[in-house]
Order: sequence, then structure tokens, then C-alpha cells
Amino acid sequence: MSSQNTQVFSPITEEQLTQLNKITASMSANQLSWVSGYLFGLSQSGQAQPATANVTASAPAAAHKLTILYGSQTGNAKGVAEQAEAAAKAAGLDVRCISMGDYKNKELKSETHVLITSCTQGEGDPPDDAIDFHEFLVSKKAPKLNNTKYSVLSLGDSSYEFFCQTGKDFDERLAKLGATAIEPRVDCDVEYEADAAAWIERAVTAMSKDMQSGQAAQVSVSAAATPTAVESAYNKKNPFPATLETNQKITGRDSIKDIRHFEISLADSGLTYQPGDSLGVWFKNDAAIVAELIELLSMDANASIKVEEHTLTLTEALTEYFELTLSHPGFVAKYAELTNNKTLIELAADRQALREYIEPRQLIDIVREHPAELAAEQFVSCLRRLTPRLYSIASSQAEVDEEVHLTVALVKYDAFGQEHQGGASGYLAERIEEGDEVKVFIEHSHFRLPEDNSPVIMVGPGTGVAPFRAFIQEIDANDRENDTWLFFGNPTFTEDFLYQVEWQDYLKRNVLNRIDLAFSRDQKEKIYVQHRLLEQAADIWQWLEKGAYFYVCGDATYMAKDVHEALVTIIEQQGGKSREEAEAYVSDMRKNKRYQRDVY
Repeated sequence: MSSQNTQVFSPITEEQLTQLNKITASMSANQLSWVSGYLFGLSQSGQAQPATANVTASAPAAAHKLTILYGSQTGNAKGVAEQAEAAAKAAGLDVRCISMGDYKNKELKSETHVLITSCTQGEGDPPDDAIDFHEFLVSKKAPKLNNTKYSVLSLGDSSYEFFCQTGKDFDERLAKLGATAIEPRVDCDVEYEADAAAWIERAVTAMSKDMQSGQAAQVSVSAAATPTAVESAYNKKNPFPATLETNQKITGRDSIKDIRHFEISLADSGLTYQPGDSLGVWFKNDAAIVAELIELLSMDANASIKVEEHTLTLTEALTEYFELTLSHPGFVAKYAELTNNKTLIELAADRQALREYIEPRQLIDIVREHPAELAAEQFVSCLRRLTPRLYSIASSQAEVDEEVHLTVALVKYDAFGQEHQGGASGYLAERIEEGDEVKVFIEHSHFRLPEDNSPVIMVGPGTGVAPFRAFIQEIDANDRENDTWLFFGNPTFTEDFLYQVEWQDYLKRNVLNRIDLAFSRDQKEKIYVQHRLLEQAADIWQWLEKGAYFYVCGDATYMAKDVHEALVTIIEQQGGKSREEAEAYVSDMRKNKRYQRDVY
């Protein structure tokens, strides 16, 4: 639109439009969403404020408060909740945003307006910070909620059988308790941002109308309540172009695992992190896979593809913007439809058979088995957008300053006569070199050291040891007095003892007080970390009774469940408790942040 046309059709002047464009040009999607809600609130109240004013939304005349509860494992559900909070404040609502792990369940009976955002873990399980709230809702203690209005946004991955199950559970249970859904539940797949933004707009609007009973939102200006300052300009949407400084294999030549230690420079980024946080890594797909897909489907590598505001060649789009590693049911269904492949059409109709087919296959395997001829736009329509991979940070900034360290297992295996690699792990380990650029961001976590000098028990087999290296570095660098105990496991002592020299040094200096090792293949019978825990049951119970924090990091499917079972058994047997009492003890630990898990 020309400036002349702008003056004719726009209610703002050309100078105002220029200023507005300058202000919004550098904003993230989250910031734009907040500003949009704020301006809407101003328009409703008829107020106009200077652009430099600090904004806070006053509570409406009605006594109602909006409570936003989130259950988040990787930070996505928390991020959506915080966006909803900003929109609600901009609309003039009295709002509180809180993790389900910090929420007092007894308060639920007094809530009149509730928004819930939650992800789902593994086989339909709630994230760790939502476990107690989830259990409370299905218990006899759950109150009647006949005066409560609510809406649920559920995050999930349709590749998994129990897609968005936790959000579905919350929705179903709230309804059974008598609450009224003011907006229908929304189930979001991996690409959740647009659906989440639309849900926020609808849900906040509905809540605003209901809470304020027709009264206009009141937005006031106050220097006392400024928006949270952004520590760095870099985030998930605007990642930092960091430098890969070190790529070191830390397993032996004969190990069945290829585990790498990466050191990445964050110099001049302004990014800060704490032990327990994760690093998000944006990766590029393997050029060989991109070329093979284009050839198998007889596509034009230079065909133009529109991705958001970018116009790219097909090769560029497939390299940087679309998921080509992880297969999922949606891809098979759409690909079958476009290619009219009867075998895949029948497979897509059988949910269980489809999941069994997908499980061992990457996307390239499916296309190799069923090549076809498609236009570039058709193939791209089958694909998900690329999502970054999150890795537990293996360093403390108190020790490494403007670096961040990762401990990553390279996913590399042979299947169907071809070598396969993980998307991000292959990119970091073999497709870029030291000195190359890698785009990263920090994802903050609930996984935290105690604020005081309470004892710390850490269970981290394999790459799950990463955050505990960060914990020990932090304790060492700050001369903290926490007693520390590490349980580590891997296949063999000689090939797989990650960071062995470091642990030995920490033990010698008494920074690490105890270490128990479980090398599963060094003897005839397999020994894992849960076995070592049970062997040390008496001492573990003593540590727990002294207030020890118990941390678990690593595999969610098997290890974390086995460790949880061992923990409950130890409390039951050593504490002389019934099974129910031991479970309650663990639940109390979780509520008090003394039982924390970073599992994947």
C-alpha cells in the first residue's frame, strides 16, 4: 500500500504509521500478540497513552479473577500460558498464571474462571509438574465446580498413540465436576503456534465478557508494573547464530554408543542459563536425503516454495524448514491420498498397523518403498515444519562463562539396507565442523538445584548425566555445601564412563561425596541404576529423611519408571510404610520440589 493510499484509508497519519512500523519490526510473535491485546484494551476503554509509558492492566470492577494453570515439560505449555496471561492483562482482567506444580489444589473450589494449558508425556502421562493436580482431579477430594468456567489447550504429537491425552483428561474431569467449558478444548499438534494464538484470542475474549458482565476493560498506566524485561534478543523464533567450538567423542572406540561432548560459544549473545535448563538447537536436514527425495518424487529442485514471508527453492525449503527425519501418521495419510497408493491407503486406515509400520521407519524409508511423481507443493503439503531439538545443558555459566556444553548421543544405525542418522544429532556430530555456525536458544526449565544446602541425589545414566555435570560445576564454582551423590550407568566401564576424570577429581576434592556406578554389560547379569539404588536403600532413606532432593534425568519409557518404582520401594521398606503411604511420601517430595525429573 502506498503512503498516499495509507493516508486515505487509514485512520492514522503517515508519520504514525512509520513510527509503528519501526516499533514492531523487531518484535517477536509473542511481543506482537501482547501489543495487539494491549492496543485492543486501549481502544475499548477510549484511552490513549504515550508510547513510552509502562503498561499495567487494572482489575475490572467485577470480583472475578482468571487463573491460568499450566503443566509443562519442555516450556511450550508454559509459553502459551504466559501469552494468555499477557493478553488477559491487556484486556484488563485480574489474572494469575501459575504452574500446576506450585498451585494449591484446595484453591480450585473457589475458582470461577480457569484456563489450562498442558502437554502430554509418553503414553498419555501428564508432565511432572501436573502429576499431582491430575491425580487430585480424579480423586474423591476434587470439589464440585458448578460455578467455574474453563477452557483447555492441549499440546501433543500425533505420532504418539495417546495424542493430547492429558488435556483431554483435564477437559473431561472438569466437565464431570460441573464446570462449564466457555470455549471448546483445542488439541494442538507439533506445529501449535497458530492454533494456540487463535485459542488465546477466543478464550480471553470469552472470559473477559463473562467476567466483566458487559463492563469495558479498564487499562491504566503505572510505572510500578512494567512488562518483564527481555534478557536477550534471541529466542526460539530468533535463535542466536552461535559457533560450534568443540566436537569431541567421549565414548571409546569399541563402544556400542557414539556420545559427543559439544562446546558452543554464546559470546555477545546476552543469553544466560541456569543448571537444569535446555539448549534448543535448530538444525539443517542432510543434503543427501533432500536430493534423494527430490529424485524419488521427480520434483524440480529449483521450484519456488513459499514459507511464511520467504520464497525459497524446493531444496532450500526441504533443507531448513521441513521435518524429513521423523515419520508420523499424518504424513502417510496425506502421501497415500496424493499418490493414490492403495497399500498406504489401507495402512492409514488401520491405526495400530500404521503405528507399527512407522515406528522403525524414517520418512525417507516410506518414500523409498513407495516412490511417485509429485509437484513440489504437493509434497510439501504432506510435511510438518521442522522443530528444534532440546538438549539438557551440561555446564554451569559460573564455570564456563559464555559457553554452553552438551552431551549428545549420535543416533546412527542401519535399517532397510541404508544408514540412518538422527536429524539434530547427525547435524551436530557429522554435518557441521568446529568453527561453523549453529542456531540456538535457551529453554528455561523447572529442573533446579535446591536454593539451600540440602543434600542432592542425582540419577543420570547415559546422556542423562548432562545436567548433573552442570549441577556439580555450579556447586563447585560457588563453594556450596550440598552433600552430593551421583548414580551413573552405561554399558561398560572401559568404553562408556562419561566424564570419568572429572568425576574422580570432584570425588577427590569432596565436591562429589558419593558415586555409584551401574555398567550393565560388565558382568553376566544386567545391572542398571535402579539396582544400585536398591542396594543403597538404607543410606538413601537416611538422606531423604535429612531433606535430600532426588533428581532423575534420561529415558522416560523405561529408566525413569524403574527408578520411580525403586524410590517408592525404598521409602516403603526402609520407612516402614504401606505402599499407599510411600506413594504419598513421594507425592509430597514432588510438591516440595524435592523430586524432580528431566525425562525424554
